Amino acid sequence: MRTAYTVDRIRAAEQALMAQLPPGTLMQRAAAGLATACADFLGGCYGAEVVVVAGTGDNGGDALYAGARLARRGARVSAIVLDQAKVHRGGVAALTTAGGWVLAPDEYATAIAGADLVLDGIVGIGGKPGLRPPADRVLDLVEEHAVPVVAVDVPSGIDVDTGETPARHVRAELTVTFGAHKIGLLVDPGATAAGLVHLVDIGLGPYLGEPDVEALQADDVAERLPEPSRASHKYSRGVVGVVAGSEQYTGAAVLAVGGAVAGPVGMVRYVGPPEPTRYVRARWPDVVCGEGRVQAWVVGSGLGDDPARADEVRRILASGLPVLVDADGLRHLPERCEGPVLLTPHEGELARLLGVEREAVTARRLHYARAAAARWNATVLLKGATTVVAAPDGRVRVNTVSVPWVATAGSGDVLSGVCGSLLAAGLDPLEAGSVGAYLHQTAGVLASRGGPITADDLARAVPAAYRMLLGGDE
Repeated sequence: MRTAYTVDRIRAAEQALMAQLPPGTLMQRAAAGLATACADFLGGCYGAEVVVVAGTGDNGGDALYAGARLARRGARVSAIVLDQAKVHRGGVAALTTAGGWVLAPDEYATAIAGADLVLDGIVGIGGKPGLRPPADRVLDLVEEHAVPVVAVDVPSGIDVDTGETPARHVRAELTVTFGAHKIGLLVDPGATAAGLVHLVDIGLGPYLGEPDVEALQADDVAERLPEPSRASHKYSRGVVGVVAGSEQYTGAAVLAVGGAVAGPVGMVRYVGPPEPTRYVRARWPDVVCGEGRVQAWVVGSGLGDDPARADEVRRILASGLPVLVDADGLRHLPERCEGPVLLTPHEGELARLLGVEREAVTARRLHYARAAAARWNATVLLKGATTVVAAPDGRVRVNTVSVPWVATAGSGDVLSGVCGSLLAAGLDPLEAGSVGAYLHQTAGVLASRGGPITADDLARAVPAAYRMLLGGDE
């Protein structure tokens, strides 16, 4: 499990640990891990040109001490000190003793133009979003010359507790973070700004407590994937009902059912109009068409605007069974959901539900997913490159497995079927949403190895992803 914490929680853990250690120990641990990660990123230190951009406080100190270690390993390391009065003096001394040097302002452009790597030590977890002079002018040069950036702890300028980027910020290829993941490294748009994230263990673990955000890893998903026993039969494995598609959107029915069939349940029932029913029967002969007992419902994909379908959504939500609501079904939510409900909007759908602009949801994904979960008393799966799954009790998971080819028409229909199948197999909405999102994206990774994919390719790859996560063959 990858776990992330607020700045306050991390600060408290650091203080508790530092009280047990000699002064400066944590900074040296961080600098050692940072230097090693930079050397790996460069493919070796000798002769590499590294520019350290050092702000005030400990973040700048981490960067300067790491620069000193790189200089001792043969790199040519120079430093841009943004505030001479508040720079970490010990870090500057270590760098110059190791053979590095501090640049004058008229040397910045030449140094950055020739750099193999820029080390972003401008601000750390205590910084506010955005960059101020002279840091923004230095970033101009970095972007002009397209120099790779390694961020120290977090990319400078992001909101560390939310992943929001309301003002200018660093975009790193690698972020080396210390002690624990920060929420802004897992949630977009901050996660995108962070690039790859490498965690350096500095000993905070025993002091952190329960995480604020979680991200499942492959082993976590494997532990949660339902498996039949020797005594299982199709009913005991779970039956999921799918209400999707219309005369206009027949494909939504086929794809949602395809996602459900690919999941762990023993039976899928489809309920819909004659035309999509015909397509479902042709594509999935093992699916039972018509009403009957189910353990969970998937409703909404491709329903269109027929008032009768709206009544169907409301009836299913009133059943007390676990329900996944997607797409057109989201238009017909009650004032407050009762029972286990999983909502799966994309950013535009969530914006319409909450009465805000889509751009606002894009900029504040964690905030609005949490707000919707509280508003409707339901778990909300906000689709995107880093999917956010927020439960009404405040728990949050994000899915960091992502492949761009999954952004294709019908992909969300497949996801709804997969997650609904997990609901019917006994997982609660938070587990079904987070496990389903991971399984869906893993299927995307497998399906897209040759390039572009369709939603049907995605559905077909789900069983292979399931087998791979359980330790079987692809």
